[in-house]
Amino acid sequence: MAAQTFDMIVIGAGPGGYVAAIRGAQLGLKVACVEREHLGGICLNWGCIPTKALLRSSEVFHLMERAGEFGLKVEKLGYDIDAVVKRSRGVAAQLSGGIGHLFKKNKVTTIMGEAMLTGKGKVSVKTDKGTEELSAKNIVVATGARARELPGLEADGKRVWTYKHALQPPHMPGKLLVIGSGAIGIEFASFYNTLGADTTVVEVMDRVLPVEDAEISAFAKKQFVKQGMKIMEKAMVKQLDRSADKVVAHIEVGGKVEKQEFDTVISAVGIVGNVENLGLEALGVKIDRTHVVTDEFCRTGVDGLYAIGDIAGAPWLAHKASHEGVMVAELIKGLHAHPVKPESIAGCTYCHPQVASVGLTEAKAKEAGYDVKVGRFSFVGNGKAIALGEPQGLVKTVFDAKTGELLGAHMVGAEVTEMIQGYVIGRKLETTEQDLMETVFPHPTLSEMMHESVLDAFDRVIHM
Repeated sequence: MAAQTFDMIVIGAGPGGYVAAIRGAQLGLKVACVEREHLGGICLNWGCIPTKALLRSSEVFHLMERAGEFGLKVEKLGYDIDAVVKRSRGVAAQLSGGIGHLFKKNKVTTIMGEAMLTGKGKVSVKTDKGTEELSAKNIVVATGARARELPGLEADGKRVWTYKHALQPPHMPGKLLVIGSGAIGIEFASFYNTLGADTTVVEVMDRVLPVEDAEISAFAKKQFVKQGMKIMEKAMVKQLDRSADKVVAHIEVGGKVEKQEFDTVISAVGIVGNVENLGLEALGVKIDRTHVVTDEFCRTGVDGLYAIGDIAGAPWLAHKASHEGVMVAELIKGLHAHPVKPESIAGCTYCHPQVASVGLTEAKAKEAGYDVKVGRFSFVGNGKAIALGEPQGLVKTVFDAKTGELLGAHMVGAEVTEMIQGYVIGRKLETTEQDLMETVFPHPTLSEMMHESVLDAFDRVIHM
């Protein structure tokens, strides 16, 4: 059978791949997108979206527990974990179906199956009907990543879970161990802890949320501990002894190994790129620690072959993947494209309290040789935060003392994941402290704290 020919073939329909396919089609390219499992990829089906749905349920539950503070009454407070999960799966299904609709609307050819690169510009797809041969001058690999499994700590779906099991729990944890305190680990710890699980988090680095600014990590940790979580830093789970109804974890901390018993363990120790069985090495693609090596334009060094999203390395964020998808589609069309700069990409963690940041931490800015000015503003000084009953939080801004450039912004507290984009736009527009000070922020809003933090960096803060 003759190969079907396209201008662009995208392998993977996650937030990188599906966006690349749609943008390519918008530009008039003939596009095929190959996906082996779900349109929307992990993010939409098993990651960003369903976890936010779960966390919303736990947030509402937490507010119901606090009803008295707001002059409200709740009787017979409780939850149904199966119904909570069902809502989360429904949200994911609705959005996954939406991508199928977008593909139809944009005339993207969808092929469900497993792809392999069989030569330059050639893709072979195993579908449930047999094998389809495709060819294109330009191929975009967007196969994403999966949970890293450490030897001896592998998930079994019963007592030891990955994020996938944690999204459809076979039981509600009573005593929970979370290994790893990055975004995935801390979000699940926050969700289950709020619903009443006795939660312990083990982190190998010297602090939770280790990629965040140290001050923000410390603030968040204090809140987690206040909520009843146990946090073990500079600690490592060496082995898990499993039985039918419990797991004994051997945890090394301070040079000693202690044993603790749990009924559930969630492993969230990072990710590995899906680089296997694609035929990448045979084409001469460089792979470094399960990630494809690319230049700033996501080019692999093999003519016409690009890699975007999680498979192309950190930061492992859906919005980074989507922007790379747009950039690559525009490059293929021959347009002038701007590379995606990792330091301009915001990171958001939806634990309680939320955490969001963009740019350099204070420590990294100093390491890079900047003379810095740092501003801080606490939620407790903000009228809207107090009215919301959310006075626990902090906004921190880091400026270059010489030029007034905003080097980084870091926040912890209610709704900071929605506010961070103000600073992201500011950095994109190369704003200075003067621009931010002269901007009129609406009152009463949480966003006013972003203004006050800037004022504080230059000794002009009003409400502190």
